[in-house]
Amino acid sequence: MIICITGPTGVGKTKLSIELAKTYNAIIINADAMQVYKGLNIGTAKIKESEKEGIPHYLFDIKDVKDNYTVFDYQKDARKLIEENKDKNIIFVGGTGLYLKAALYNYVFKEEEPNINNYTGFTNDELYQMVLKKDANTTIHRNNRKRLIRFLNKKETQEEPCYPLYDAIYIGLTTDRNILYDRINKRVDEMFQEGLLNEAKTFYDMHISSKALQTAIGYKELFKYFNQEITLEEATELIKKNTRHYAKRQYTWFNNQMDIKWFNTNFDNFNLTINEIKEYIKDLPHNFK
Repeated sequence: MIICITGPTGVGKTKLSIELAKTYNAIIINADAMQVYKGLNIGTAKIKESEKEGIPHYLFDIKDVKDNYTVFDYQKDARKLIEENKDKNIIFVGGTGLYLKAALYNYVFKEEEPNINNYTGFTNDELYQMVLKKDANTTIHRNNRKRLIRFLNKKETQEEPCYPLYDAIYIGLTTDRNILYDRINKRVDEMFQEGLLNEAKTFYDMHISSKALQTAIGYKELFKYFNQEITLEEATELIKKNTRHYAKRQYTWFNNQMDIKWFNTNFDNFNLTINEIKEYIKDLPHNFK
């Protein structure tokens, strides 16, 4: 059986994945586009080794930040893991919806059709909004006009409707938007206390300007600070703002693209949330190994 745990940042996905993995003796597969990269730890809220409790974790820290890891790469890696572990229970955890859909649905990548449309007359902001409608989790920067146009010209889905390839349970954690935004703001402050500034500065000093660092929230804003384009206070507020906006896009994408059962996170007593989800799973027709 496959369980997918998703939702915006800061709602308890990692903790839930550990508890369910212990209950169902499952392995855990990452479904966060930035957590595949080595060294992007604090800014991506990546699970610490001490938090894994001996549970096998896959597709974390598998690529160097200089590498370009695509959705297609993830699809191949995730499906290979599913096949290799078909005798086990599997838990996907992460907030990158397109990764989940590429791995678990009949999501087909087709070749780009060159010169189909150069989008003359459209501003970068207009192109960016068009891209967001296709992929709310896009990592393309709004000023990267070439990549925006390339993405819009790319045919990713097939003529047939997109449907799940695997028998999976889709669980989403959520909370009141004001609570979520407050938690996001506090979480960013905690990241700075844990050393986010030094983590980002390490990559900056190495003169690395890869796609991952140009798009990862928490790093791209600090690079602007290191370049003396903005102050540290402005960078901090921008990280909070971009994270809040990303969370909003995540909700929109999941509600439009996947059939998810949402659960409100009880932050005062997370065990209640865990038990509620376990009861939900228990009542479903399933075939746990």
